[in-house]
Amino acid sequence: MSALATVIGVLVLAGLVVVYLKLRQKDIIGALLEKRRGNSRLVSRADYVEGAELIPVAMALTNDSLYYENPDLEASFELNRIDEIEYSDELVTGKNHTDATRVLRLRSHGATFEFLMEKPEAQKWESALPARRLGTARAHAS
Repeated sequence: MSALATVIGVLVLAGLVVVYLKLRQKDIIGALLEKRRGNSRLVSRADYVEGAELIPVAMALTNDSLYYENPDLEASFELNRIDEIEYSDELVTGKNHTDATRVLRLRSHGATFEFLMEKPEAQKWESALPARRLGTARAHAS
């Protein structure tokens, strides 16, 4: 009987740790968004798609760069180095996502980067960072 109670206790503790870590990560993403808010035209939460993994990130758009970061990742693109910008309802991999999200897809020097974000946030990004194809004008909203 005590072995069963121990197993149940360990499972409950493991569940609480997972919940705590997810909540803590959201707090950290929120802090990153606040840090970028003053110098950015747009900031949003998103998930960076890396293979089958969805990595929560804070995204920020300035006049010349796009940043995506979390506690383990600090990355950015200079806007003039992005070859293509696309908004889609489907991931390149065909992996499913919810109807409430939209894909922001960037291509730079032959590499593709995808971000999932809530549809209202994606609309803001599409207004601030319009879609464009390789070979078209590189003008973007300032």
